[in-house]
Amino acid sequence: MKKTIIICLFLLTLDFLLAKNIFAAECKPECVNSDSIDDLKRCAEECSEILGIYQGANLKNKETAAAYETQVKRFGAMIAAANGKIKAVEEDIIDREVDLGVQQILLNQRIRRLYIHQRENSIISILFSSQNSSEFIRNFFYQQTVVNEDKGTIEDLGRKLTGLKADKESLEKNQKWLAVQKQEAANQAKFLKQEVEKTEEYLDSLSSTIKSLSDKQKSLLAARSGTFTSSVGDVPISFIPCSGPPGSPSFCDPGGGDWFAVFSFGAWTHRKGMSQYGAKGRADQGQNYQQILQAYYGKTPVNKDTGGTISVSGYGNLNFEDYYLYGIAEMPSSWHREALRAQAIAARTYAYRYKIAGNTICVTEACQVFSRSKADNPPSAWREAVNETRGQVLEDVVTYYSSTTGGYLTTSGWDTTDGQGGSGFASRAWESKAGSPWFYSSWYTQTYNSNSAKCGRSHPWLNSEEMADILNAWIVGNDERILPVTINSCSIGGVTGNPYSIAELRDKANEKGGAFTAVSSVSVTYSNDGYTSSVTFQTNKGSVTIPGSEFKQAFNLRAPGYIAIRSLLFNVEKK
Repeated sequence: MKKTIIICLFLLTLDFLLAKNIFAAECKPECVNSDSIDDLKRCAEECSEILGIYQGANLKNKETAAAYETQVKRFGAMIAAANGKIKAVEEDIIDREVDLGVQQILLNQRIRRLYIHQRENSIISILFSSQNSSEFIRNFFYQQTVVNEDKGTIEDLGRKLTGLKADKESLEKNQKWLAVQKQEAANQAKFLKQEVEKTEEYLDSLSSTIKSLSDKQKSLLAARSGTFTSSVGDVPISFIPCSGPPGSPSFCDPGGGDWFAVFSFGAWTHRKGMSQYGAKGRADQGQNYQQILQAYYGKTPVNKDTGGTISVSGYGNLNFEDYYLYGIAEMPSSWHREALRAQAIAARTYAYRYKIAGNTICVTEACQVFSRSKADNPPSAWREAVNETRGQVLEDVVTYYSSTTGGYLTTSGWDTTDGQGGSGFASRAWESKAGSPWFYSSWYTQTYNSNSAKCGRSHPWLNSEEMADILNAWIVGNDERILPVTINSCSIGGVTGNPYSIAELRDKANEKGGAFTAVSSVSVTYSNDGYTSSVTFQTNKGSVTIPGSEFKQAFNLRAPGYIAIRSLLFNVEKK
């Protein structure tokens, strides 16, 4: 274990030193003053790249140093505990030695009395008195028994004393070992702290270089900062009534005053593999199924022997190509032929893993949906897609797919016409072009079904006080009473509880520096990695910026009814 820690530490430090030697010479302050746009761009890119490398390495060093400091404290506590145990054992040894001495004295006294008694009751006196004889015998055996018991007590004390001394010796050895480990951890923590200090000095210098860049350069750096703002643009209409943004056909005006709603890009999806609505959008714009599969999986299909059967939960063994695949109910048969072909290959590849492994595949969305009625009478377009791609699978990839991912996939990035995020990404998203009803929606229903429970709400909009209540939940943080005020009348997943009222939560927030009482405006920034980076509100306390993940958590813990954020990528709109 110790050797592994030292090796990892050495490699981490080596990586840091190599990075410094390789890159430090390339980011030079003099390039800041260059008149060449290319030089300015290169300088900004190199300095930002180096800054990112050092920040990442420095963070690891800080984390490792903190871990060593924790070890130092833990070893200190263990040493203190060992000291306590040693002291207790030493006291026990003293007590046992005293007991042993007392017992030895008592034994010596009893043996002496027994010897005297034997002398006084000699064999001659025994011969002349039967009474003396029996009394002698009784006394003799009684005293002999007492002596034997004393001997047993002494032997037991001796064994315990020997064991205690062995325990003490073992504890002292452990104590010495712990002291050595504590010192080694302290040395490593000290070394890493020194490295962190050196790195932070270099980072300060590098940051100064970047800060000295012109506005032109700062714009370049901003483009690489990982966040951007964007208007939503034209997006499809949601299936959920009254869940669209202002100006859309599905918008319902909540009334006068300031109102806020959160709109999720996609919902309840793993954001991996192929977007089915994305495939539709691509096919409608002329891409063939090979291009679609390449875009989402980075692979083109190969031919395999896919004959035979597959074990299907609840149905037993079914013919793989001519029955099971006909029953895959994952894409409308009315969609473009190329999208259907891409779906057929994705479904075949997904199930082929089960087939060759001899495993049983389920028939729900947990695997992929199978319909026996569809298999019995497959629509002609779907039958043709399966037949035309017979035996074609993708190798070395799990072909995840889902209806709508919100314009970004963790496996392939932005699913837009130009493969980029940035301003206007929503209007360039393939899912948006395909008209996915889940691409941009505000959720206030219990499920996807538009007729599902709504907890008495007719729209997803929150007034200024309700949105301020969400921000107060964020301030208060970890508290089991941060639940929707409606949780007992509209349970979510069976959860009930004792939620704070809006006034009670406001009081709790005041205890933590001041509550929010009103919200007047909002803006968001998105990460280039496909999630909402931050949400900024203008409030009675001025401007406040909250990391997107923290806002999402506070919102989903506190929002009334079934209102929820159902994607990592979301927008907050004001009416």
